[in-house]
Formats: sequence, C-alpha cells, structure tokens
Amino acid sequence: MARADTTIKYVEQNSIAEEIGLEPGDKILKINGSDFHDILEYRYLMSEYEITLDIETKDGEYVTVDVENDYEDIGVEFNEGLIDTAQSCTNKCIFCFIDQLPPGMRESVYFKDDDTRLSFLQGNYVTLTNMSEEELERLIKMRVSPINISVHATDPELRKMMLNNRFAGKCFDIMKRFAENEIYMNCQIVLCPGINDKEQLDRTIRDLASLFPYVSSICAVPVGLTRCREGLFPLKTFDAAGSAQVIEQVKAYQEEFLKRLGTRLVYLSDEFYINAGTELPDAEEYEGFPQLENGVGLIASMKEEFDSAIRLVKKKPRNRRVLIATGELAFDFISGLAGRLSEASGAEIKVKAVKNNFFGGGVNVSGLVCGCDIIEQLKGMSGDALIISQSMLRDEDDIFLDDTTVHEVEEALGMEVISVSNDGYEFIEKILDEELEF
Repeated sequence: MARADTTIKYVEQNSIAEEIGLEPGDKILKINGSDFHDILEYRYLMSEYEITLDIETKDGEYVTVDVENDYEDIGVEFNEGLIDTAQSCTNKCIFCFIDQLPPGMRESVYFKDDDTRLSFLQGNYVTLTNMSEEELERLIKMRVSPINISVHATDPELRKMMLNNRFAGKCFDIMKRFAENEIYMNCQIVLCPGINDKEQLDRTIRDLASLFPYVSSICAVPVGLTRCREGLFPLKTFDAAGSAQVIEQVKAYQEEFLKRLGTRLVYLSDEFYINAGTELPDAEEYEGFPQLENGVGLIASMKEEFDSAIRLVKKKPRNRRVLIATGELAFDFISGLAGRLSEASGAEIKVKAVKNNFFGGGVNVSGLVCGCDIIEQLKGMSGDALIISQSMLRDEDDIFLDDTTVHEVEEALGMEVISVSNDGYEFIEKILDEELEF
C-alpha cells in the first residue's frame, strides 16, 4: 500500500506540535518507525506516551523528533482530513438515494463514500463490501470502534441482490469477526416493501441480535424515493398499513429483547410512526438515542427538551413575528410546538410545510427541503425571521442541497434566515431571540 500524503496543513497554537517546531508544509513520514496510511492509523500510532517522529521539513530536510504527548493530540491537521482520499462505493444499491438525485447539482453531492474511517470519525454508515482483507485486519488490529454498518439484510443472496455486489454476502461473517474482537457496531436497515421486510426482517433482526452486546443498536428506516427513478429498480414506499405492520413486528422484538438482554436494541425511524398515524414512543424508550442521526427519536428528543425549556418562558408583550419552514412530515409536530410557544410567550409564530418539488416522489423530510422550494412557496410571506432546520444545510456551510445559499433565500424573501439544530432549548431561544434564564 502506497504511503499517503502526510503534509501538515495547520499547526495549532500553544500545541505540542508548535513546541517541537512543526510547521505547515512539513511532512510526518514515520511514527515510532512505522508508516501510516490514514488518519485512523495515525491516531493509533500516536496513542503512545513516548513517540519518535521522522519529519521531512518543508525545506526538504530530514529530522527526527522525540515527543512526550501525554496521550493528547499534538495539534496538527493534514492537507487531507483522512490523510488518504475517501473511499468511494462500488455498490449499485437498488434503493441508493444518490442515484435518484436530479442532474445539475454540485459534483460533491454525487460522491458515494463507503469509508470505515468516516464511519468512526463522522458516524457515516458503511457496507463493508469495498474493503480488502488487509484493511479489515488493520481495523481489527486497531480495535476501531464503533463501526456503523449498513446491513439491510443478513441473507447473503438477498444482500447481494440489494447491493448489486457479488461480495455483499460476506457482511455478516465480517461482523462476526468484529464481535469476536470486541468491536462494537451500530446497524442500519433501509427497509424496502416486498424485498427485505417481513420474514427477511425477522431473520436480519435475530441474526444481528445474536452478536449483542457488540451489535449495540439496530435501526430500520423506510426507503426514500424521489421523482428521478427512470431506469432504476422498481420500488414502492410504505403506506399506512405497511408502516403499522412494521411497528408491530419491531415492537414484539423490543419487548423480547428488553426482557432477555436488558435493552430494546432495535428501533424505528420517526417516519414509520408518522406514516402509520401512530403515537411515537416516549423519549426514555429510545435509551439515550443511539441512532438519532438516522431520524430515530428526533421528535421524542426535541419534545423532551422543549417541554423542559418552555417552563422557562415568560409571557410578555413581544413585537416578534417568526415564520418556520419545515418538511411536510414534521409539520404537525412543529405546528404543535409553535402553538404552545406562541401561547406561552406572546410571540406571533407561523409554520409553513414546504412541499419538496425539487426531489419530488415521496420525499417529505425536513432535511431534504431545498432553498428553491422555500423561495417559491414562501414568497409574499413576512416576518422578522425565517426559522429552518440546520439539517437542510450541507457541509457546515450556508448552502442547501440544490446549491441555493441562505443569503439568496434572505434576499428573495426579505427576512433573516436562522438555522436551528434539533434542540428544544435552541428552538425556543432562536424563535424568541433571547436566552432562556435558568
């Protein structure tokens, strides 16, 4: 394996790296005599108390530096965040959302990663089909944990079909190796009606539960379909009856596992409950929200915080008019919060459900609402501020998925746009434009 670019981009002030004289443009060639190929291996080798670094300076000189790092990060960033480039996905999943994106979006949106390093560092989910045996052995050696895995099915033949990859059937065997080496895993199932639900879902849940506690959480999310599916595998979405059936099926496992394992272990995304018209579980039933990034318990988490925060709101005359833009799926929930806050605070709050015309199909979640739809559907409405979910914005920038910027929305609508994370306290504070006093 070729050594990756280990050029230093940034040195933190008052850090060990600055103290020993490292500068941007220098390269770390070896750590304790060993090459490293990516950020995980770098961190693994740097976990010793006494470290010897072989450095090539930006002027081309070779020096050796001894470091006592007290198990802390020495304070450098590399040109490439992973040191290596991100690994792309070779699967052709029948449900892949990226394959359903409209044309003309920025190039980075179409990149499919399947990188275990991003799984560990950023929480991305990986399929384990794009890894060599050498890479697997390195992960096991370094005890990288947890790993987030897109499982979808443990039936080898079914998984090969769903991922369109002849190596995809090895996933559960690899997971057994991880469990044997005490590596923890969070598992995701994209559930497709008539493909991997019902009996296949039974098999997948039971197989994954057999690896508990190293499989520490399992979630199922419904397949998302856009309008751009020409030439793709024919799929359908879950209707109300199908969603209700999945809820009952998973609820039975939750009850069994809670008695037998002391945890519910398997969870459903909020969409299933909303689609079925069923009341969502209480916050405590999500046991710390292990899969919040998959939309599992977002509403319960937000409600729990909101219920606590609203007690701190004082009603008084407020000349504050706020508009909230949300996806169709969350409209009823957000409207309920807005109504309670308006009554408690005296602020004027309106909620607008934004229909997703950009993606079309059955896309109705807030995180995929685009700037162009906000502009088109909210034009003529007014307020002191427009509140949006932070999940609508990409890459920590003020840019929506359709490349519309926050500034462009502000210019078109004539009001400030304020993004809010999935946090009940922040939701209230940004709507009222004041800090809550505890």
